[in-house]
Amino acid sequence: MILGDFLKALGQLGDPRFRRVTLIGVALALALLAAIYAVFVLGIEYLTPESIDLPWIGPVTGVDTLLDVTSFFLMIGLSVFLMVPVASAFTGIFLEDIVRSVEDRHYPALPPATGASMGDTLRDTVNFLGLIIGVNVLALFIYPFAGPAIPLVFWAINGFLLGREYFTLVALRRIGRTEAKAMRRRNRAAIWAAGTLMAAPLSIPFVNLIVPVLGVATFTHLFHRLAAAGR
Repeated sequence: MILGDFLKALGQLGDPRFRRVTLIGVALALALLAAIYAVFVLGIEYLTPESIDLPWIGPVTGVDTLLDVTSFFLMIGLSVFLMVPVASAFTGIFLEDIVRSVEDRHYPALPPATGASMGDTLRDTVNFLGLIIGVNVLALFIYPFAGPAIPLVFWAINGFLLGREYFTLVALRRIGRTEAKAMRRRNRAAIWAAGTLMAAPLSIPFVNLIVPVLGVATFTHLFHRLAAAGR
């Protein structure tokens, strides 16, 4: 059923309103990653000499150029980890547009949402962003001991965090904060599973650029399905 929620979200990528938000989100994510990469390259050029002297070889030039090229592939790998906070930060920015697009298409009989203001949404997004960054920094000390299970640990940790954020922000639009938290506790397993389904594509470079939009849409379907079932 969670996969069905995801497939509904995926099937709406062609919707004009949905597509506009998706393109803006991808453009902003690329701009942010490009800015980080630019700072990274400038740091390499500033700290790396134009040539170094190696024993028995002599001076070697072009070291900074080699590091610049290598850093590009390194940034692609780092984007796996960087896209987690990016996905969290962009949720609050695009939440209303995405959820409204989904509800207009799939749940047209619903009354207007009045549960959370834009200010409350952004404040919660900042809090969730801080939590996600803090937990992922701590997780860096766990990954060396995880061995080949690193992807599973990454998905489990961020699936829990992203699921908590996406569901809470979507639910707050329709029900109060207290009920949203209670509903999240009652359905923690389904929410964690759906969050993990979002975290897995975050580990695929370029594919991870559309995850923030798909995540919000998926959790919109999940919330309404659970609410309709009385859960």
